[in-house]
Amino acid sequence: MKIHHLNCGTLNVPTLPLICHVLLVETADSLVLVDSGFGRDDCIDPARRLGAWRHLLRPSLDVSETAAAAVRRLGFRLDDVRHIVLTHFDVDHVGGATDFPHARIHADSRDIELVVEKPSRRNRLRYSSTQWEHRPTLVGHSPQPEIWNGFHGVTPLTEIADGILLIHMPGHTPGHSAVAVKGTDGWVLHCGDAFYHHSTIEGKGTTPLLLRAQEAIIATNRSDLYRNHARLRELASRTDHDISIVCSHDPALLPSTGEKS
Repeated sequence: MKIHHLNCGTLNVPTLPLICHVLLVETADSLVLVDSGFGRDDCIDPARRLGAWRHLLRPSLDVSETAAAAVRRLGFRLDDVRHIVLTHFDVDHVGGATDFPHARIHADSRDIELVVEKPSRRNRLRYSSTQWEHRPTLVGHSPQPEIWNGFHGVTPLTEIADGILLIHMPGHTPGHSAVAVKGTDGWVLHCGDAFYHHSTIEGKGTTPLLLRAQEAIIATNRSDLYRNHARLRELASRTDHDISIVCSHDPALLPSTGEKS
């Protein structure tokens, strides 16, 4: 499978510019998005779609950065995107799904339950239901007992294509997941918000204080979050694999080739 790396939303956090790293995957018969960043409707009506998050994240809301715009630039049609695999439902990860109304949205069953089906008051404040008011088909996946490179709770998404794995990696949210995709040049492990900065998995201890604080405040389970950090550091330190590890918001982990990988 060919993997394109996209920035689907620049976040203008003071002194710390961030991105929304999205994967566009070419399978044999369709396109698949891993996360979707911000969408066209987010850019047009941020007050309704993003609420107070627009003030905290300060997204550029540039329509040319949306996944839909990237799909068209690459010569595809929007209805070629038949599946979207979400790491979780925060506003900067799911907003672009509206631009692909017929795509099936895959996510951890726990997050679908807590965010979409039976949201608590806290979750109604954290998430924006307007981003899925188009009533997409949601496909929930429960962690399976399979193991991939030391990670448990791995679900092969064979109904999409061979070589796409949903990996249970809770902490940021109860059902937060990473997504592994086997591309033409090896695996890409998209960790979503399991970590924010490359130094976290390099073991350098130089993650900016603002990011460390935000990571801890937003996490629903810090013990799980830090356990993921340790496991990802161990994987990153190994040299016996062909896995590229990326996260959602660190621009240093977006390949310089932009929309091709």
